[in-house]
Parts: sequence; structure tokens; C-alpha cells
Amino acid sequence: MSDIQAFIQNEVSSNDVVLFLKGTPAFPQCGFSGQVVQILDFLGVDYKGINVLADADIRQGIKDFSNWPTIPQLYVKGEFVGGCDIIREMFQAGEMQTYLTEKGITVAKSA
Repeated sequence: MSDIQAFIQNEVSSNDVVLFLKGTPAFPQCGFSGQVVQILDFLGVDYKGINVLADADIRQGIKDFSNWPTIPQLYVKGEFVGGCDIIREMFQAGEMQTYLTEKGITVAKSA
């Protein structure tokens, strides 16, 4: 598992915004992943999507990495933000836009 943990650490460290999801940003394969993709796309955030369905080791590895049992998982500037419920609640409260801006992430739209 150490290779997987190193891969995940590298992705989280070298990309400002990373979404581990089921499917791809263009074709999410679960409703929760789809909701987070819609939020990020609506906000115009540039992010990297990593499909956990493509590799069982990554799928389990990200859960171990974050100590969080569900997918999707959003990371911003190396920090775990949360899963679908947390992202949706932050977005609806207007906190996601503020959070991203404070982290230096360009947000195209304000909800």
C-alpha cells in the first residue's frame, strides 16, 4: 500500500484542487460524485479528477489516506475538505466560494 499512499500524497501535494471520485469529471458514475463535480464546475474551479473505480488500490488507499470512509473526497492545497455532504453544505451556505478564494483558488462564479 505504500506505493499507493505515495501516489495519493503526490497528487494531493502537486495539484491545487483534487477530487477523488467514482467516474470522471466528464462522466461521474455516482450521484454523490456528480454533485461535487457540478459544484466545482459551476464555480469554474480548475481541478484534477481521479477515478477511484479505475484502480481498487486507489479506491481503498484514499479512504485510508484521509481516514474517511466515503467517496468522493475533495482536497484543496493538500488539505482534505470533505465528501459530498460537506461540500454541498459549504456551497449552499456560500462558504465554499470563500474557502477556495482564501486558499488562493480562482473561483469564476459566486452563488
